[in-house]
Amino acid sequence: MIYRNWIYQDILKISEIEKECFGKGAWSFQMLADSFSLDYFSGTVALDNDEVVGYGCMTFNGDDADIGNIAVTENYRRSGIGNKILEHMISDAKKHNMQKMFLEVRVTNAPAQILYLTHGFKGLYVRSRYYPDGEDAIVMVKELS
Repeated sequence: MIYRNWIYQDILKISEIEKECFGKGAWSFQMLADSFSLDYFSGTVALDNDEVVGYGCMTFNGDDADIGNIAVTENYRRSGIGNKILEHMISDAKKHNMQKMFLEVRVTNAPAQILYLTHGFKGLYVRSRYYPDGEDAIVMVKELS
C-alpha cells in the first residue's frame, strides 16, 4: 500500500469512492475538483497496485486544519487503511504548522469515533441535524502543538 498526496488524476476515482461511502451526501466530482485547486487544501490517497482504494481531505484555516472526509472502499475496510490515511493527514497538518485539527463524525459511526479517539481526538459538542438526513454530528478536536 502506498500513501501520497492527491493528484488531479485521482479525483474521478475519489468521487466514485465518495458516492459509494456517502451516497446522497457525497461531494460531487466538481466539488472535489474545486477543493483540489484551493491553496489551503490537502488530500491523501491510499493506493493498492496504482488503484485508489481510500482517501482523506482537509483544509487549513489560520492555525487550524479541518478534516472533510476519510473514506475507504468496502473491500479494503478494517485493514488499517483509514488509520494510515489519518496518520498521513496529521503529519501533513503538523508540516503546515497547524495547531489543532477539527472534524465532524456521525453520532452513529462508532468505528470512525474509535479511530479518532485512538489518535487523540476529543469530543467537543454535538451539532444537531448536521447531516442532510438529519443525523447529529460530534465535533472533535486534536491539539497538535
